[in-house]
Amino acid sequence: MKFTKMHGCGNDYVYFDCTKEEIADEVSAAIKLSDRHFGIGGDGIIIIKKGTKADFEMVMYNADGTRGAMCGNGIRCVAKYVYDHKLTDKTSVSIESMGAVKYIDITVENGEAVSARVDMGAPSLSAKDIPVICDCDRAVDYPVNIGGVDYKMTCVSMGNPHAVVFIDKSPKEFDVECVGKLFENSELFPDRTNTEFIYVTDRKNLEMRVWERGSGETLACGTGACASAVAAIVNGLCDNDVTVHLLGGDLQISWSGDENDSVFMTGPATTVFEGEINL
Repeated sequence: MKFTKMHGCGNDYVYFDCTKEEIADEVSAAIKLSDRHFGIGGDGIIIIKKGTKADFEMVMYNADGTRGAMCGNGIRCVAKYVYDHKLTDKTSVSIESMGAVKYIDITVENGEAVSARVDMGAPSLSAKDIPVICDCDRAVDYPVNIGGVDYKMTCVSMGNPHAVVFIDKSPKEFDVECVGKLFENSELFPDRTNTEFIYVTDRKNLEMRVWERGSGETLACGTGACASAVAAIVNGLCDNDVTVHLLGGDLQISWSGDENDSVFMTGPATTVFEGEINL
């Protein structure tokens, strides 16, 4: 079966066009192919199908085989794939993932899609939407003790759960692997959580590292960048338009601050290589 390796700011997945054929066991394929030593290697796999509620459907699996509801970097790459492979000639497309429809504007240069702006929908800070167990309706600047250390977190749902933790030093100096695992598997999060560790450089720039549930640390997380910008804006730490600097590159995030309004994410999408594999 043909595949395409793609990444958005280093957040890499193996993509399959299943608009005409199917993968018999998607979970097993995700676990096998994501392995960076014995497989193709990636943060998971993304399967592209014909949409029922949108132009296309994105089916995303983490490296451990668990299903992901949304992937901001992945959905930009899906938009690039369908345009570059001539599954559509439109530069504005809709893509659904687990029932949620996102709208994407594609930037084309010399006949190739190079980046995309995604309407990621409105965020939710409701504790039950994350979900997170706490003694209030919203976990904003909420004190928690994880692994014997006190933190303050702001929890945001972008269709998947995020715990945003602001730290007082560059996350490059922070033990993301150790602390990320503790947050992911904390009893506070019944469905586990993605965790972003954020240093506010100034009101227009955030420095971020992310621990993703089911995949571990990744070079970028689009929904995490959106959640981090929302958390920073809600806490009065940055402006409504901000650049999030990730290990794999930069994403531009824009949000009005009104919880009924969409968050917009703009960033690159890159093809690494294509191939064929027996599944």
